[in-house]
This record gives sequence, C-alpha cells and structure tokens, in this order.
Amino acid sequence: MLLFDSISPLTHSGKLTSPVLLSSLSQRPLRCAVLGAGFAGLSVAWHLLKQSPLDMHLHIDLYDEVGIGGGASGVSGGLLHPYSPKVKLLWKGAQCWKECLKLLSIAEQAVSSEELDSETGQFGHDFGGFVVRRRGILRPATNMKTLNALNDNAQSCLASCKIEIIDKDAAQKLVPHLHVPFNLAFYMPEAVNVNSQRYIEALFLACQNLVKELSASGFGGKKLCLLKKSVCELRELEGEYDAVVICLGAKADLLPELAGRLPLRTCRGVILHLQLPDNMGEDYPDHGPSILSDAWLAVQGNHSLYVGSTWEWKSRNSSPNVSSDEASNALQELLPKASAVYPGIMGWTFAGARAGLRAMPPLTPHGSLPLLGCANNLLSENLKCKYWLLGGLGSRGLFYHGWLGKLTAEAVISCNEQIIPSELTSWKNKR
Repeated sequence: MLLFDSISPLTHSGKLTSPVLLSSLSQRPLRCAVLGAGFAGLSVAWHLLKQSPLDMHLHIDLYDEVGIGGGASGVSGGLLHPYSPKVKLLWKGAQCWKECLKLLSIAEQAVSSEELDSETGQFGHDFGGFVVRRRGILRPATNMKTLNALNDNAQSCLASCKIEIIDKDAAQKLVPHLHVPFNLAFYMPEAVNVNSQRYIEALFLACQNLVKELSASGFGGKKLCLLKKSVCELRELEGEYDAVVICLGAKADLLPELAGRLPLRTCRGVILHLQLPDNMGEDYPDHGPSILSDAWLAVQGNHSLYVGSTWEWKSRNSSPNVSSDEASNALQELLPKASAVYPGIMGWTFAGARAGLRAMPPLTPHGSLPLLGCANNLLSENLKCKYWLLGGLGSRGLFYHGWLGKLTAEAVISCNEQIIPSELTSWKNKR
C-alpha cells in the first residue's frame, strides 16, 4: 500500500503506483493533520513538505491550541549534545545529531532571510536574540562515577561532537571560579544551546518559506495552515484527513482513544530564569559554555541564564505558568546544585520561572526510546484515515526530533511502517 487508503494504490495491472502517479490521479489534495506544534510536530511538517514529490498536492493542517511552541518544547532548556548523563553516546546518536544540526541550520537560514526582508519593510516576525548559541557545553566531574565515565568514554565520541578532557585550569579559563573538585571536566566545544521557542518559530517560518518557494517554482500544490485549536477526540478528524500524525507529547494520553493505552510516564519540570543585576557581581564570560551538572545552566548571555530542572513525576499539570510556591520550591532545590559547580550564581537574581509537562518513554535495553508507528490498531479496525504517533521524546525531544520527524514523514508518505526501526515500534507489542 502506498500513501493513503482513500486513494487506490493499484493500477489496472495490479502493480503498485508511485506517489507521483497517485497525486496526478487524485481529484483533490491529500490532506494531513499534524497535532502539536512543538519539536516533533514542526519536524514532521517540514519533512512532509520537503520529502513529498514536488507535484503532489499536499495540504497540512498544524493543530496547537496555544500556537507555535506552546507546550513543553517551547520551555525546553535547549542544551543539545549526543551523550547521555553517563557520558555515553545515545542510541543512534550520529544520525540524530546530524539531522538535528540540519534543522537548526534551516531555521537559522529562515531567520536570516527574514531579517534581509525587513530592509524592504516586510519584516513579519520578531526574532530578537539568538536561535543557536555556539559556545559548547562543559561538565565538571563532581564525583568518582562521573570521573570514571569521562575517562572511559572520551575515546568513543563522535568526530562531529568531540569530547575533550580538560583540567581545572583550562575549565576555569572558560568559566572563571568554576568549581572542579576532581580537577577534570568534560568539554564538548561543538555542543550548542538552542533558544527553543525562537527555534520552533524559525522552523515554522522555514516551512512557510518552503511552501512559497515551491509555489514560485510552479509547484503550488503544497499548503501549510496553523490552526490554534485543540483536538479533544481523534474522531473529530475522521473523514477530514488522509493521515493524522499525533505529536502531542504528554497530552496524547488525554485523547480518549489513547488514554491509558500508551506506555508513557509524565513528569513536570520547572526551569528558573536568573539575571545578573547591572554592576553587581562578575559577568558570565561571553565565550563561556553552558554547564551540565546535577542542575544544568543554559547560558543566554552575560547577564541571563536558565537553570533546570525539577522532576515531578506523575504530574498532570501541563500549564507553563508557575505559582510562587512552585517557584520557591524550585529555587530551594536547584540553586544549591547549581552553586556547587558555579558559586557565582548566588549573586544572580530570580527573574521568573516556566514549566513543561514531559512525556517520558518506557525503559528499553537501548535506553529510554521514543514511541513511533501507526496507531490504527489501537483505535478501530474500520478507519479510513491513517493515524500515526510520534511521542515520548521526554527530556531529549530536541535531540531526537530531527531524525524521528524525518522517519515519520517517510512512513506517512510511503504508508510503510517497516522503515521505522523496530526498537521504536516494539512498544505496540508490549502493551
């Protein structure tokens, strides 16, 4: 079977036709709904537009009740590197790292072109500040376990994101007064800090630009529409679309058709925004990397950084708003951890807090892997629409979203789940 059930995939000879021929035979555009406008949803939308045949008429509706980056993705700390907390390369680390860097570059190019357009008075987006901050990420060895992991794994790192073992003096040249108790630190100069909200907005802009470019080249059959509305039940969409891709994170379990049927664990995380008052304390060095430790520090500039995050398991609170009590508890939990490696943070002041509800995947022999695949077998046997799930990206959504969004788009276009690695679809066999 190719593409969508609503269009016959067979020629008169009984052989499979190509997606291009299917598109020419169709009297209407193929319609796809993507639920969720975070990392996963935007990656799927981009790759659907990019990988579908040029002359295929494809209309994509992107649903999100808040808008672009309104969920957990938009409040992510944005520290991007291909290694686990144990300093080991994550599953499919090279592929995920490569595809994520591609999307970051695409988003930055979209912002750059928008800034050029502003000279003609056509500036339509506010992209103040950075999308990607390239200063590397530093992790001091704070205990013997981390120290041993640093030494054991530094030789097996990716060439495109190398690991350097540096001593206390070298670490303090990067971040003055950094506490390095075991005299060694783990430094990834190619790792980056992403401004998650600006990145998602920029990737959406890239999708819009791609539609315009294709139309200007004579391929005007691609459309992308953002719908700021929630989908309470999947059956609302039945008959409207040929394929629905569910990228709702923790909210996927709120759909009545999927409630209690996904092996996801929810976890709410609070992130603190701290600022250094003018003329008080020492500026964070402009060349200084972000820091990983028991609490991470995502540096935004000389006077601004984020500290995170807390872990409240089994929470159902998906609001990004943080109460004064919740913020106070987060400060009490995170500041001692952060000051243990960067004592200077005690001179910074609280500027706000935000939170997100993460959908954490089940543990597997390969680690905590996201959930992918066709979800029709979870719903009903008599569905005209193809439903697909991309969920459970957990705290590594930024790292996984590029490659998994590409895989999902390929599976949707070809209507072939077999192209997805079995490690990502095995959850359906273990429900």
